[in-house]
Amino acid sequence: MAAGALVTPAGHWTARQAARILARVKSRYPLVLLAVVALVLIWSGIGPFDRTTWWLEVFPILIGAPILIFTYKRFPLTPLLYTLLALHAIILAVGGHYTYARVPLGFWVQEAFGFARNHYDRLGHFAQGFVPAILAREILLRTSPLRPGKWLFAIVVAICLAFSACYEFIEWWSALLGGEAATDFLGTQGDVWDTQWDMFLAFIGALTAQLTLSRIHDRQLGRLGTS
Repeated sequence: MAAGALVTPAGHWTARQAARILARVKSRYPLVLLAVVALVLIWSGIGPFDRTTWWLEVFPILIGAPILIFTYKRFPLTPLLYTLLALHAIILAVGGHYTYARVPLGFWVQEAFGFARNHYDRLGHFAQGFVPAILAREILLRTSPLRPGKWLFAIVVAICLAFSACYEFIEWWSALLGGEAATDFLGTQGDVWDTQWDMFLAFIGALTAQLTLSRIHDRQLGRLGTS
């Protein structure tokens, strides 16, 4: 008789029952993340500091969330990637509510370490490299001939830098169209090197994500049968 079918004393689960419950939890995990992000987004949209800035900051969530929902059954992602995307969405929503230059967490760090400015935007741009790195890595491993190695690593970094550059274009165009109204979205806080810092932190984020999470990511991809 298989181990999963063994009869156990009353009140104890069989291995098969435990596996079934674990599978249910895993299948609902993306829904839990979606609910958390939705709640944070709703909170973010209640009385934001500037409504225009809020729309500009959260538009990636409003575009990305429906895509993830519609592709969930056909192209489910790894739990790691769903988690990172949810965390990134929360970072964007919080920044949209306060504006990046006014997030309380950034002020706390500024006071604690004696920084000259609120660095919450730095966290946002680090995440802009960190999270897309795992997203790009997953899509490439599942849809292209690329395998883990130097070429994959380099291409993922290049994609993240290209994505960061495109986002800087969006900020630039917003500034041209919105004038002073786009100041909070740009969040430069008087730093003439803000654009360079943004792209550099995205670059560091892409490197860090691959160096620290590749093994975990590969294991989860293996469970999806794609590695």
